This record gives sequence, structure tokens and C-alpha cells, in this order.
Amino acid sequence: MKLIILAAGYATRLYPLTLNQPKPLLPVAGKPMLEHVLDNISTIDAIDHAYVVTNEKFSSQFQRWVEGHGPHLHFSFTIVNDHSTDDSNKLGAIGDLHLVLTKYEIDDDIIVVGGDNLFSDDLREFGRFCQEKNAPVTGVYDVGDLEQIKKYNAIEIDENNRITYFEEKPKEPKSTLTGIALYYYPKPVLSLIRQYIAEGNNPDQPGRLVQWLYPRVPFYVWKVPGLWFDVGSIETLEEANRVFSKL
Repeated sequence: MKLIILAAGYATRLYPLTLNQPKPLLPVAGKPMLEHVLDNISTIDAIDHAYVVTNEKFSSQFQRWVEGHGPHLHFSFTIVNDHSTDDSNKLGAIGDLHLVLTKYEIDDDIIVVGGDNLFSDDLREFGRFCQEKNAPVTGVYDVGDLEQIKKYNAIEIDENNRITYFEEKPKEPKSTLTGIALYYYPKPVLSLIRQYIAEGNNPDQPGRLVQWLYPRVPFYVWKVPGLWFDVGSIETLEEANRVFSKL
């Protein structure tokens, strides 16, 4: 199983902090955000290699980071430069995923995670659930507020945790359950990701791939335990620092 970490954004909402430093390497409670992600996802024993996809501006920083990190993990890393230079020519999250699949000829189950998604609990059970389903899975989190969900996406599910409805940035949401940047795609589904890109669909926002896939193949959800932070602003970064300093 391969791990693909999405870390190619420019995080302009966090300027000036991210002018010269990538968001996933910003410190949270004394260590880079990305290391918190890895602490929780490295409990999935099936992962045998990780690809961190970034951009021209920050690839050297990620390379320096990886050279000083990782010996205690059971898998190795490859830093992937998508060669974008700013928001005007970025490939988008799905475009970056497709780049890794194509460039490294990946023919294996994959887990995809955003490098700025912080979890308070480890993700070992996510790995177990995915292997049990052997079908696409997205992590979901209940934000508990219909107004707040309008910033994200809304998901409705059946009694088997299968997605029955998915909408990005809904105007009139009926569910407070949102899909987050944590995905599992088994090997047979990789051809559909290639098809999504080949058909010219929007390569940004990884939820769009979920929206396209769930009517085509069974797509399940796994409810993230504990706390989840999508660090997109100075305020959420400060809150994450407060919370993770106490864990």
C-alpha cells in the first residue's frame, strides 16, 4: 500500500507565515504539522512507501525535511515536485494525485491524505476498515453545524456507511457530516482516477473526485475519532497549537 501526501498548495490565507515556508512544515505544538499527520497514519502497517507531492517553490524544503526525518518509520519517502510555481499554474489536488500515479507507475492500493489535516487520534482503524471494505473510503467528520458545513461538503450515507449523496459547498445542506482529505483507493479504482483526469474534469479539490466516483462504484465513509483540524487560517492554526500542546 502506498501513501500519497498532498502538500503542493501555496496557503495564501496564511500569509505571511507561508510566504517562505510550506504550510505542512509550519510548527504545531513544537513540531511540523506534517509530522503530526505521520505520527497518526504510520500506525497503518500496510503502508510501504510515501510520496509527498509539493511544488517548485517548496520542494527543496521538503527534501531537507525528509533527510532529517523518517528513520523511525517503517516506510521510506519520495518528494515529488509538480513544478508549479504559484496558484496560477498549480495542478490541483487531483492533478497532483494523478501525477504521482502516472510518474511512478503505481499499481497498488493507495491512501491519500492532506498534509495540513491534523488528527488527535491515530488512524490504525482507518487502515483496517479500508482493507475490510476493499472499496473507496473517505474519512468523514461531523462538524455539528449546518451553517459551518457550507464551507466544506455535505455527505449523506445509508445504514452500511455507503455514500448516497455528496455535494461540495452546499447551499442548503441536510447533513453535518463532511468528507475530509483522507481517502483510500484500492488498486482497481486507479483507472477511474485516470479516466476522471482524461475527461477534463476539475483537477482541484479532492472532494470532486468523490462526487464523481460515488455514483459509479460503492464508496464508503469512516468516521474520524477524536478531533480533526483543517488548518486553513491563522485562527485554526492557533487553535491547533493550543489543543495539540495539551495532548
